[in-house]
Amino acid sequence: MSDQVPADLRYTKDHEWARASAGQVTVGITAFAVEQLGDVTLVNIDVKVGDAIGAGKPFGTIESVKTLSDLYAPVDGKVVGVNAELTSKPERVNEDCYGKGWMIAIAPNDPKAVDALMDAAAYREHVKASAH
Repeated sequence: MSDQVPADLRYTKDHEWARASAGQVTVGITAFAVEQLGDVTLVNIDVKVGDAIGAGKPFGTIESVKTLSDLYAPVDGKVVGVNAELTSKPERVNEDCYGKGWMIAIAPNDPKAVDALMDAAAYREHVKASAH
């Protein structure tokens, strides 16, 4: 599963993915993160639509049978969407982390900020390095 690194996404060192489209950046966690977490039991999103958020700042937490982890915003901007379904169905993250398991959407202050994140090849290297 951790070999799932879609080429059209950007990645953070904290294992979040970012998909830029139509002036917004959708954010979730990667297949590698899901694999490390195990079964996700709770997703807490601590921001709401309209909130300003800073790159590298936590926007919530994700809890699994193994651990509790913070979720970090990949870019500065304003929250324009929150996946409320995860409150009642945290397993969506395990089932479809790059689709239905998305967490928040951000309207970035700088649309090019997402380009500064790791591409798929760099993220694969990062995963390899952190797996040892």
